Amino acid sequence: MISFPVIAYPQIGPDLIALGPIHIRWYGIMYIVGFVAGYFLIQKQERSRQIGLVGTMAQDFIFYLAVGVIIGGRLGYVVFYQYHEYLYYLKNPLEIIATWHGGMSFHGGMIGAAVAGWIFSRRRKLPFLAVADSATVTAPLGLGFGRIGNFINAELWGRPSDVPWAMVFPDAGPLPRHPSQLYESLLEGFLLFAILWTLRRKPFGDGMMIAFFMIFYGIFRFFLEFFREPDPQIGFLLGFLTMGQLLCFAMVLSGVILAAYIHRTQPARTG
Repeated sequence: MISFPVIAYPQIGPDLIALGPIHIRWYGIMYIVGFVAGYFLIQKQERSRQIGLVGTMAQDFIFYLAVGVIIGGRLGYVVFYQYHEYLYYLKNPLEIIATWHGGMSFHGGMIGAAVAGWIFSRRRKLPFLAVADSATVTAPLGLGFGRIGNFINAELWGRPSDVPWAMVFPDAGPLPRHPSQLYESLLEGFLLFAILWTLRRKPFGDGMMIAFFMIFYGIFRFFLEFFREPDPQIGFLLGFLTMGQLLCFAMVLSGVILAAYIHRTQPARTG
């Protein structure tokens, strides 16, 4: 029997400021905080200074990343989580870019950021793996703040639970649920940032931070998906796995392959 939650869901509301048609939402603020933190932390890394990823160069890089994350996140959501609605999107192509309707995919955002980083590196004639490493180390902070935004929006809630900290989320039915957004914020966000920020000082070749991110994030997210309610339009795949878990399995495997490749081909470096 699931008991009534001890902790009440805080009714914060999605808007920080609402003035007529102007809405400044917490979720958008969390994105901005993540990118601002990334801008400063990228420049604090020795490897960034070695390749010139500071000042206006860092500003341009953050702009590229922001565009890549938004475009990739939205396209990823449509491709990975709305594939059964492809006829709708073919008839209404503008809905593909309608981010204001909700729906962003982390895995799509990661791919979009990687493409944007590659384009940036080519245009600025910088080593792509070193550039990507500098950004990847800071990425978990943005993820951590973003999950807090999900919690404030009362979206992407967890599965029903009787743990003492379970909450009844608006529009999620009467049952108390795991605040899985906060679990993800802590593990995929702030803990992963602490791990990568520490590992960046080790003598690894360029690209190893990307591999570590893919491996650790994939493991954390795969585990936490057992506490998160599956996307209703998809449900479970293969009987017990979610789409997020399948994507994370591919992510971990890719990270291991990348780590092995870098270990064999890249010289160790410091900074």
